[in-house]
Amino acid sequence: MNSKIALVFDMDGVIVDSNPVHTEAWRRYLAAHGLVIDRIDQRMHGKHNDAIVADFFGRPMEQSEIFRHGAEKEQLYRQLMRPQLDARLVPGIREFLGCHQSQKMAVASNAEAANVDFVLDGAGLRRYFQVVLDGHQVAHPKPDPEIYLLAAQQLEVPTADCIVFEDSASGVEAARRAGARVVGINPARASSLAVDIEVGNFLDPDLQRWLLEQEPR
Repeated sequence: MNSKIALVFDMDGVIVDSNPVHTEAWRRYLAAHGLVIDRIDQRMHGKHNDAIVADFFGRPMEQSEIFRHGAEKEQLYRQLMRPQLDARLVPGIREFLGCHQSQKMAVASNAEAANVDFVLDGAGLRRYFQVVLDGHQVAHPKPDPEIYLLAAQQLEVPTADCIVFEDSASGVEAARRAGARVVGINPARASSLAVDIEVGNFLDPDLQRWLLEQEPR
């Protein structure tokens, strides 16, 4: 693969299969506050915590209260995820990063900074990424393209020469609006999205074949 092409990864659902653990953390957290919410997984997928808290609690609240609920839930998520982090890495991701370590690579996630640090440091993956961006480093979360534009800027490559790995509609929209090519990870979630190729995980041989065909634009 041409070394001038950069690889940019969402985190939740792409690097780590965290969505079931996020769902369970939200279920427990909401129950502790007397709330039972239907379709937690669908309603939270691809969204920033501020939007999730507002949706789930369904009442006006100060930004400080929104932040507190989000932070407490994420602390619970990390407690639940810690003993299963390695087992929940998306199949093939560690080997894929090692194979492409000569490429410029970035993480660009809507997630909280503490969660990004938790996954990258806990799984020993940080060394592969020259740029790491979380949801608080941009003014507008996905589907706004800001985080992918910033990732390309910090990697010092045009967005047209970035390949983004995403699993959510909001993430794919953000990458497309930034002008990047997009790989949909996990067809069950990414299917029917406007991606260049869909693969189940990083072990899919179609992914490597497709990447070899990509050239700078």
